[in-house]
Amino acid sequence: MKFSIERAALLKAVSQAQSVVERRNTIPILANVLIEAEGSDVSFRATDLDIEVVDKAPALVERAGAATVAATTLHEIVRKLPDGALVSLTADNAAGRLTVEAGRSNFSLATLPKEDFPVMATSEYASNFSAKASVLRRLFDKSKFAISTEETRYYLNGVYMHIAEGDGGKKLRCVATDGHRLARIDADMPEGAADMPGVIVPRKTVGELRKLLDEDDMIIAVSVSETKVRFATPQITLTSKVIDGTFPDYTRVIPQGNTRKLEVDAADFAKAVDRVATVSSERSRAVKLQLDEDRLILSVNAPDSGAAEEELAVAYSDERLEIGFNAKYLLEIASQVDRENAVFMFNSSGDPTLMREGNDTSAIYVVMPMRV
Repeated sequence: MKFSIERAALLKAVSQAQSVVERRNTIPILANVLIEAEGSDVSFRATDLDIEVVDKAPALVERAGAATVAATTLHEIVRKLPDGALVSLTADNAAGRLTVEAGRSNFSLATLPKEDFPVMATSEYASNFSAKASVLRRLFDKSKFAISTEETRYYLNGVYMHIAEGDGGKKLRCVATDGHRLARIDADMPEGAADMPGVIVPRKTVGELRKLLDEDDMIIAVSVSETKVRFATPQITLTSKVIDGTFPDYTRVIPQGNTRKLEVDAADFAKAVDRVATVSSERSRAVKLQLDEDRLILSVNAPDSGAAEEELAVAYSDERLEIGFNAKYLLEIASQVDRENAVFMFNSSGDPTLMREGNDTSAIYVVMPMRV
């Protein structure tokens, strides 16, 4: 195998591949990227046995072939090469070496047999549809903060993507929760998605997927089966196993009867919470909200480190309410708001609180209160 490729194209492809590779693994071949050159394209394939990413890049292929080489080492080399360099890669499989040349730089890297590289089995997908990158980015970006990190509740370690009945018909919905907060984001259902099985997309896959979604108008081909999900652009294909578990009935957690309405400027609210939380104890991170006629007092009282208080002008006309929250949860939820106003719907100091952006119900968040 021998080909030449521009540094920028090579770096983009290799960085996507090496981010999938697990740093510590007991199977040496999994630390490698499989490079396959054919026609006028070179593909870079990496896997951790749960996720597989294949990135194609245009190249000048002199001799077709394939080789596997350590992904992180290749990435470091390419990253340190000068901008605009033309990089030549030559594999000598008999000697088990891959030569990387650029200008006066020359590297010889050890390779492993390409036959040992595990390729994820192809599967039949029950549902195939297309969606704009901007739509998928909103669904996953706004929900991923609520993914649980508790390994024991593994079925909460991802984003539940499914079709659900929403305002104005069927929606493509993403939900994540860790038991303390919940995010539920809706988008119009794409054509062909009606029969999609609901799947839990793992946290690592959500992180890798984000790299495919930077260009707003890019169309992403989505394929879903009971066990796998695949996201593809013309250059990159990301295939992942889904979490084998049942996502809990989240609809029971979303409060329906909360009537006390607080309207506040989301950016001002987030900054105020951040300021008063500076003195909160690391363990509890508790902040108290006192609501009165058109004013909100945020306060923290931490015996070890001090106290803080800040007042905000808000729109609130219900009876007086005192309620406590984890400051981190409030900040994460407030930072999801794209519009000016965040609307909080309360019931009592012990009940879950609902938050949405203005009158938009396509993105709603639930946060559990805490005693303060």
